[in-house]
Amino acid sequence: MSQAHWAAELARKLLEVPLPRRWAHVQGVAAQARSLAPILGDDADLLEAAAWLHDIGYSPEIADKGFHPLDGARYLRDVEHADSRLCRLVANHSCALLEAGERGLADVLASEFPSPDPKLNDALAYCDMTTTPTGDVVSVHDRLSEIVGRYGSNNVVTQFICRAEPELVSSVVRTGQRLSLAQRKALDDHG
Repeated sequence: MSQAHWAAELARKLLEVPLPRRWAHVQGVAAQARSLAPILGDDADLLEAAAWLHDIGYSPEIADKGFHPLDGARYLRDVEHADSRLCRLVANHSCALLEAGERGLADVLASEFPSPDPKLNDALAYCDMTTTPTGDVVSVHDRLSEIVGRYGSNNVVTQFICRAEPELVSSVVRTGQRLSLAQRKALDDHG
């Protein structure tokens, strides 16, 4: 069984019934991850697995600290004994270290889950930040606006998103450029 297939089943178990909207988002993020296969090579399965699992920390079954990247990564590490690269991607997805700082958890996150490969981290941010809560594809700017609108101006998530916006946008742009380059190369090779 591929890592992505295992991850999809685990995400379904943890999210589908208690959090159907989060489940819809995760399905869309995983679809975005599959679309990046041309630029990921051997890491395509790992990225898709991370896409399926990036929000499992919201599950009432495993939420502990109330910070979903850390809760999800700890569950994967401690209960599922998942690959450390996968745990690091989940823990650090979409500039989570910045949000951890807002919550007083930056040192904990950084010590338990060091930063993952930058290209994979960019790719996961691309998938997450171009997918709506209902699983549809959206621009990064529309996604960021949606998050701010959903949480309101005084929420820690909004404060984090405002600080993280330049890096999140850059991650999406870098990944989009890599994908465009790979697609052009594929056309040239077959044209």
